[in-house]
Amino acid sequence: MRGIPSLITDIRKKVFTEVARMAYDGGDYTKAEDLPYIIVPGDRPLHRESVFLERAIAGERVRLAMGLGVRPIQTRSLMTDGMDAAAVAEAYYEPPLVNIIPYACHACPTNQYRVTESCQNCLAASCQKVCPKDAISFVNGKSHIDPDKCIKCGKCAKACPYHAIIHLERPCAAACGMDAIVSDEYGRATINQDKCVACGQCLVSCPFGAIVDKGQIFQVIQSIRKEEKVIAIVAPAFIGQFGKFSTPGKFIAAMKQLGFHRVVEVAVGADMCTIEEAKDFLEKVPAQQNYMATSCCPAWHSMIYKLFPSETKNISMTLTPMVYTARLMKQRYPGCKVVFVGPCAAKKLEAIRADIRSDVDFVLTFEELQGMFEAKEINFETIEPMFDLNEGTATGRGFAVSGGVAGAVTKVIQETNPEVEVKTARAEGLRECRKLMTLAKAGKYDGYLLEGMACPGGCVAGAGTLLPVELAATVVGRYQKEAQTVSPLDSPYRDKAETLD
Repeated sequence: MRGIPSLITDIRKKVFTEVARMAYDGGDYTKAEDLPYIIVPGDRPLHRESVFLERAIAGERVRLAMGLGVRPIQTRSLMTDGMDAAAVAEAYYEPPLVNIIPYACHACPTNQYRVTESCQNCLAASCQKVCPKDAISFVNGKSHIDPDKCIKCGKCAKACPYHAIIHLERPCAAACGMDAIVSDEYGRATINQDKCVACGQCLVSCPFGAIVDKGQIFQVIQSIRKEEKVIAIVAPAFIGQFGKFSTPGKFIAAMKQLGFHRVVEVAVGADMCTIEEAKDFLEKVPAQQNYMATSCCPAWHSMIYKLFPSETKNISMTLTPMVYTARLMKQRYPGCKVVFVGPCAAKKLEAIRADIRSDVDFVLTFEELQGMFEAKEINFETIEPMFDLNEGTATGRGFAVSGGVAGAVTKVIQETNPEVEVKTARAEGLRECRKLMTLAKAGKYDGYLLEGMACPGGCVAGAGTLLPVELAATVVGRYQKEAQTVSPLDSPYRDKAETLD
């Protein structure tokens, strides 16, 4: 589904655009009651059984985009309930970050095998022969699977020469590497928040758009309207996300039209992070710890804390690129507000941690920022470019793709300590990350540098991105080649991290 335009992506864009337009038009949040009628016009439904249900879902999307929670359907409440406290620049949203709108959920089939019409009633009956539980029999000339006996081993599907047996799995559950998606009493998906690490992969995998994360679009614009110095620190994965005309120079010009005071690339912080993680590794492995896990991906970080608490001592203590860049801006421009703009839903939770909250004031995904561009009717094809971003190195920009972090740290170690051999292992997607950590806990990766990325493909596959993953990775690769400097050791900020810790 990623990168494929659909009704779901259209609705999400409309929601973000209308919330942004309402904020720019004066910030009267009471007008939010009208937004479902703008988002879902007319008197006929487009995709659900009634236009009233579509508007009810749109209303919850608007609330979530403004950082509010989903309302209970058992009691009467206004769509604007709670907005007086949320619709101010100083407001932070409260967990849970990722939410399921119950009446938008299709209650998709959970893990099961089904025989389709492609069954040929063949004489071999291979599906029956391989079933270890005798769960398959012929009924009305077709194979039939008894769900009470089936153990979901999948042997029947592999044995069928006509591929007539399919595996059905709830898309959001299949995408969740933490097994945090469960069912309520009505068969609808719900999230076990004790397991969730807010990677957002369920969000982009739901074919019904029932899963939504909270946002801060309204609050960011309120801060801009208050004429505060709002600085956007932008993750390297931004390149190409807003269309083929969105060059760095045009992107900066567009951000200025939105009201941002300054735009800085987070690759600057990635360069600092690289140098510090290299120092961390050389100092601690193996003298103080068996291996070191990178610190950059917040969902990977949270996964280790939730599932492998005994291994948290092996996570690098280095600050993330987002935090380094934010602290640099706070140091350089006292009193400013910092907005991290990136591909990641989990960064929203990282930003509201008690030790980070004073550094990063807001987080926007690329998808949310696109809504702001739409609200201001910014056309990248015609906008005049400003100066390019040129402070981050090629290595720092490479953090956006899987393998980029470990590769960057390894290169710096090779440059500073060529006699040291650095062994690395990496995983992308939380299921693979769990396997990696299981092996690390068992001592299989002693002496290694481990990189984990919650999103398959790296940050370019984050829940807030707009491009297909493969294309995004290609564009980032070109962007790396455009950097004026390759190594973080040649960055003007190479020694700056010590003043920001």
